[in-house]
Amino acid sequence: MRCKIFLSLFVLIVCESSLFAQNKYDFSQFGHETGDFIKQPSKWDGSDWLKLGVMGVGSYILIETADQPARDLALKDRSYLYSLPIEAGRIWGELYSPVVLFAGFAAHSLITNNTSTRKVAYEIGQASLYTGAITYILKTAFGRARPYMNEGSSSFHPFTFRDDFHSFPGGHTATAFVLSTILSRNAGPTWLKILAYLPAAITPISRIYEDKHWVSSNFFGGTLGYFVAKWVVDTHEKKDKLFQSTSNTPLVNISIVIY
Repeated sequence: MRCKIFLSLFVLIVCESSLFAQNKYDFSQFGHETGDFIKQPSKWDGSDWLKLGVMGVGSYILIETADQPARDLALKDRSYLYSLPIEAGRIWGELYSPVVLFAGFAAHSLITNNTSTRKVAYEIGQASLYTGAITYILKTAFGRARPYMNEGSSSFHPFTFRDDFHSFPGGHTATAFVLSTILSRNAGPTWLKILAYLPAAITPISRIYEDKHWVSSNFFGGTLGYFVAKWVVDTHEKKDKLFQSTSNTPLVNISIVIY
């Protein structure tokens, strides 16, 4: 009997600390989720590997078919280089944009004690850090020459730290799609979800027009940012759903099952 009682208490403690745990969006949760994120490739199924394959093959096809023609088209007319759309696209993908948005949503959460804006701030910071780390590693590993280097779309200098050879993947576009995906997933109305992707759609156009990235680099960067942000939001939503379903289950039922 005593053993059964202790076993029941143990199950209740575990349930309250894990199954019934809500998203707290704190450093502890970030640490656990970062570990899960790093281990994700070992858990991938066929569909996940297929997505990565599509990203790689799609990038290769664009290198062969679209990169140089798109650059030639962009270089024909440079009069819009400092226009509002081009600048807006660039700014949306800058490294400081996630910081500004994170600070804004975090400040609102602290002032109003709003959980929703705390969630948005947390997800922006989390997804941006993950994407930034992956992007920098890939940029350094591939060492792809930027268009303005005039070395062609197939010029690679692996394992270089020079920014001139950090064209793949597109970092601005990756950041842009992280921000737009997080905002879209947390928005209510459908029209607002769609509108959130407008700046992300402009960013790759801006980077191509500025002669900083190739079409293929933006394609890979955009899909990378989208999938990382999607994983972050999905992780939190699954935990919330699990909490809601288990919190409606009477605790006494657990003891009954054990007995």
